[in-house]
Amino acid sequence: MSALLDTRGLHKSFGAVTAADNVSIVIHPNERVSLIGSNGAGKTTFANMVTGYLKPDAGTIEFLGQNITKLSPREVTKMGVARSFQIPQVFLQLTVLDNMLVALACSKGNLSATSASHRPETVDATDKLLERFVLLEYRDRTVVELPGGLRKLLDIAMALTGTPKLLLLDEPTSGVSIDEKFPMMDTVTAALEDERVSVLFVEHDMEIVQRYSKRAIAFYSGRVIADSSPDQVLADEQVQLYVTGRRK
Repeated sequence: MSALLDTRGLHKSFGAVTAADNVSIVIHPNERVSLIGSNGAGKTTFANMVTGYLKPDAGTIEFLGQNITKLSPREVTKMGVARSFQIPQVFLQLTVLDNMLVALACSKGNLSATSASHRPETVDATDKLLERFVLLEYRDRTVVELPGGLRKLLDIAMALTGTPKLLLLDEPTSGVSIDEKFPMMDTVTAALEDERVSVLFVEHDMEIVQRYSKRAIAFYSGRVIADSSPDQVLADEQVQLYVTGRRK
């Protein structure tokens, strides 16, 4: 199977701290992959390099066979890579619908297209996406009125307006209550079911990792120390020592 994302020998340092040490990862189409590791292990640095927010000191990043190592975040997004953030990047004073329409205009590279995007056919398509994320009933409410879990769902829905091939989710359940985390991830999984998109999500909750990913990649001190099925990775001695803090 041809690679969707192929990173080779990525290095990144911040002064004396090595955040990425020869990181080589291949992601295939339609995969569901979790990135795990303690704080500072290198997960977010990897995600930031893939999405153009950081440039590696060495190594290459290929997406759909094209070198995107030096591209800006906007250029990477246009290539088909999208992301949501640990803290949702939404416009609090705008309605849910207007947030979606702004995201749609941005995905087309033309913010002036926002007013034109209010055309009935565009709003209808946006409503269908909101419905998949169980957000349709909130479409006319301002985002500031919504609880944190719904803001996260909106952030992910906004990322999908550009129909990406790769979606990175940065700690999607962070700040979400224990009672809400599984229903929220069920909603995300169902919404993505018909999308031809690979998903990488940074996650600290091992229950989420085991339930919602088919593959887990464990980071420690800027290196990949395990890459396999979630059960195999969580049973790995190094992962138990450096990531989960528990032994069998």
